[in-house]
Amino acid sequence: MNPLSLQASGAIALTYLLTSVGAIAKPIAKTSSTLEQQAEEVAALLSGKMDTSAQAIANPKAPNVQMTTCRIELVNPADSESIFLYQEQAMSTSLDKPYRQRFLEISPSPLSQSVRSRSFKPADPTRWAGLCDSRSDPFTNRAATLRQSTTLNDLGTPVCNVFLKQVGTSYMGNTPIDGCPANVRGAVRITNHIELTPTSMNTWDRGFDAQGKQVWGAKTESYQFRRQ
Repeated sequence: MNPLSLQASGAIALTYLLTSVGAIAKPIAKTSSTLEQQAEEVAALLSGKMDTSAQAIANPKAPNVQMTTCRIELVNPADSESIFLYQEQAMSTSLDKPYRQRFLEISPSPLSQSVRSRSFKPADPTRWAGLCDSRSDPFTNRAATLRQSTTLNDLGTPVCNVFLKQVGTSYMGNTPIDGCPANVRGAVRITNHIELTPTSMNTWDRGFDAQGKQVWGAKTESYQFRRQ
């Protein structure tokens, strides 16, 4: 065979080999959800009913608490990327008397590459009590009226931020290092660590007084909410 033909054949073979190796060695692209998608996932994981009944059975000293969360729509929200939730907690024996009520603004946080959960304390808690349950009540238009008229001002005072980062199918997050200012049952500062999964939420919610002493909240174990 002609030497030039041999060189040409070799060059073609080498090119094919390098191309094939490159195709094999090329890493498979990993798909990752956007922060906007993560915010939607966090809102979905928070929504619904969870309680600590299983923990209370295992540990009689643990409180039996139900947490109820539902999505609401605001009139002319300032940020179209934000998702708004109403959330309340009540002892399982007194579900009609929530001891904790708040609004949550779930939004992407590009600066921290996480999802921000910003809580608000409503100025008139009694107005919203039982809102999530009344949404499905065909005999009342209370929920519909509130959904159609709720504005940013109705959310009340901003209280605290928790920044949640995606870890597999779960999200984990904390309050700022110094916690958040508070005036709740003797506490002037609160901290929290949250582990949110498709079936549960564990929270290390703690309140501290002006001297830095913990006055309420999780001690040896988290509050262990499980989806109903």
